[in-house]
Amino acid sequence: MKKFRTSDLFTINTYWFGLSTMWNSLHVIILPAILLNFVPETRKNTYLGLLTFVGLIIAMIVQPISGSISDRWRSRWGRRRPLIALGTILDFIFLAVLGWAGGLIWIAIGYIGLQFTSNIAHGPAQGLLPDQIPSEKHGAASGIKNLFDMSGLVAASLIMGNLLDPEAIRALVPIIVIAGVLLISAAVTIFGTREHSNLEASPNEKTETEQISLTRILADNPQYAKLIVSRYAFLIGIYAVQSFAQYFIRDVIITPNPIKLTGDLMAAIALPLIAFAIGGGWIGDRVGHRRLLYIASGIGILGSLLLMTARTPIQVLIYGAILGLGIGLFLTSNWAMLSRMAPIAQAGAYLGLTNLATAGSAASGRLIGPAIDWLNNINPGDYNGYTAMFAFGAASILLSVILLTRVSAE
Repeated sequence: MKKFRTSDLFTINTYWFGLSTMWNSLHVIILPAILLNFVPETRKNTYLGLLTFVGLIIAMIVQPISGSISDRWRSRWGRRRPLIALGTILDFIFLAVLGWAGGLIWIAIGYIGLQFTSNIAHGPAQGLLPDQIPSEKHGAASGIKNLFDMSGLVAASLIMGNLLDPEAIRALVPIIVIAGVLLISAAVTIFGTREHSNLEASPNEKTETEQISLTRILADNPQYAKLIVSRYAFLIGIYAVQSFAQYFIRDVIITPNPIKLTGDLMAAIALPLIAFAIGGGWIGDRVGHRRLLYIASGIGILGSLLLMTARTPIQVLIYGAILGLGIGLFLTSNWAMLSRMAPIAQAGAYLGLTNLATAGSAASGRLIGPAIDWLNNINPGDYNGYTAMFAFGAASILLSVILLTRVSAE
């Protein structure tokens, strides 16, 4: 490992700001709003859920494969950055399709294609942290990563919530903004990361990385697998709530601009998350990340249950902030534990497999969409589907706690 510089904490993580801005803009603000022009009102949750489910299944497959390929990649620019650059360049093609999309088919092509190309870059990008950062700094580095992730969420929420016209059929201007942010953040990470040529890798290193098997990782490392499953359980509830928040606000909360309030809600969730991103990593390095995960889960359950009762904009924002605090503590400590358990030589493959939990839970959470529509349509006006959505979120976090107790390694 190269000599550590404090600036490395920021340069290797800047790319996450661009990715977070892009995906939170699309998933939370743009897709739910634009789809309303092309799908039946009573089935909007179903269409949104199934479309994003397909895209995220692709992400779940591509990301760990790309991460594993980067472990073995040989070039004068290192093993991670070439694939990060390739995936990002291809992203702009499908962002252009989404910007000009004038129907459901074109939206699907642009979104699903973007999931494929973005995750070519995403898997290798995850390997930069254990490649470049000493293990004793993984908590702080994970906090910085979450800081950029959540800053992207705030940027997406506030900018897109105000930039996107509620009556718009296309999202050309928001997509141009997204492309610009992605380009700048990718450039900082690609040109600021100190990867050197590995064309002269040692024979031992080649053997170790070439023999890696994604399935064998989970079979041979049961504690790592259990931690991934615990992450999945926590995030499936969070993604279920996030995915259909705009439709919940449209149907249940009286507000003149549901898109703007949705953006404000996501910002309310993200701001306390940011506040605890760095602090949570620093504290976890000293008192134990497992302990913080238990606290985070309790706060997350409380936030989900409170949102179930929200009927005014101010309640939505306050309860969302409580949920955000729990998410922030969880993501920082969980990622720190995963990074510490990943061998440096195989970090791309190991951390790429975390996408089984991240994209897997995001995909699975979308499947609640048809159930929301079904429950809402049984007794129109009661919106029992959204009550079930928040209850599901709380139950998923509780399951995550139970699974965490079975992980024996810090």
